[in-house]
Amino acid sequence: MRALTWQGKRDVRVTDVPDPRIEAPTDAVIKVTSTAICGSDLHLYEVLGPFLSPGDVLGHEPMGVVEEVGAGVTHIKPGDRVVVPFNISCGTCWMCSRGLYAQCETTQNTATGKGASLFGYTSLYGSVPGGQAEYLRVPQAHFGPIKVPDGVPDERYLYLSDVVPTSWQAVAYADVPQGGTLGVVGLGPIGQMVCRIAKHLGVERVIGVDSVPERLALARAWGFETVDTTEVDDVSLALIDMTDGRGPDSVVEAVGMEAHSSPVGKAAHAVVGLLPDAIAKPMTDRLAVDRMNALTTAFKACRRGGTVSISGVYGGEADPFPMMEVFDRGLQLRMGQCHVHRWTDDILEVVGQEQDVLGLEGLATHRVPLDRAPEMYKTFQDKSDGCLKVVLQPHGATP
Repeated sequence: MRALTWQGKRDVRVTDVPDPRIEAPTDAVIKVTSTAICGSDLHLYEVLGPFLSPGDVLGHEPMGVVEEVGAGVTHIKPGDRVVVPFNISCGTCWMCSRGLYAQCETTQNTATGKGASLFGYTSLYGSVPGGQAEYLRVPQAHFGPIKVPDGVPDERYLYLSDVVPTSWQAVAYADVPQGGTLGVVGLGPIGQMVCRIAKHLGVERVIGVDSVPERLALARAWGFETVDTTEVDDVSLALIDMTDGRGPDSVVEAVGMEAHSSPVGKAAHAVVGLLPDAIAKPMTDRLAVDRMNALTTAFKACRRGGTVSISGVYGGEADPFPMMEVFDRGLQLRMGQCHVHRWTDDILEVVGQEQDVLGLEGLATHRVPLDRAPEMYKTFQDKSDGCLKVVLQPHGATP
């Protein structure tokens, strides 16, 4: 089959790889009809390369049609249409029984000190082949895949793999008080969906922060206030000034480790990127420094006693954390990989409505065949051509 594979820093290619097959009773194989490029995939394109090997299949936002199931899989069958959560969890272990699916003990990567395995996301998280491919083997398929109805466009349900539950969790963790204000740092796909979900759940005022004109315009089109980082000297002060001199009650940080305007972190990434993998791996895992600008902005902007919800991905263990700022302001922090299944029932109730209330069918700006994936990685990273979200279609356009 054809699949998008990592070959080196900023080098991804569509190549021939072996067809997936059932390897355990709890496996399934799906024919991928739609699969998206995530902002987290861009970290593989650049910073997390030391933990990848040439030929690794990328992608963790797939959906499709079940081709085959193992003997232990009973809730789905061949022909069913499913969306596949990005984290691989068993549903029954100690962590899963508490709704902490991103920490599943059955697929947890204890050798690398990381949580549940993820599709297409480095040796740190299990080296599981990803979903930017024509077909996908789904481990723990007795629990993971979510059956969805026929007769609606893929994109109504595709983002249940990651974008919507990640955004839903970010809003839940933000714990915005009644009548409160939510600041959202970063208006990529997650930030846009955070704004929309917050509005749907009754948050009265949402202020989005970004520098990309198209992203700011989209947020404004949905009725949200915005701050253009290119037009203010200090984003945190701008947010404070907009909220009676206090700051938003809660702030969602939806950017992550490759934030702009973080020269020290960017330089560290560049230096590590020039090293051989044998040296770069331990440096990236134990001594890495993230670009902290977006996170620091969230801390400085949030009102005293407020909550910062972090959904942006971070990978450093030597970050210059602004402890005094967080402690002095009395901030509460919530963060982590999304526990997808924890939010699925609530999301399905919203997504299943006749009206597309979250605008899921219009989120993607680019829908292309799988063979165009390499150019779209660059377009997405460069934020060029108005690119907000890319959906790849391995078998051609879906109805």
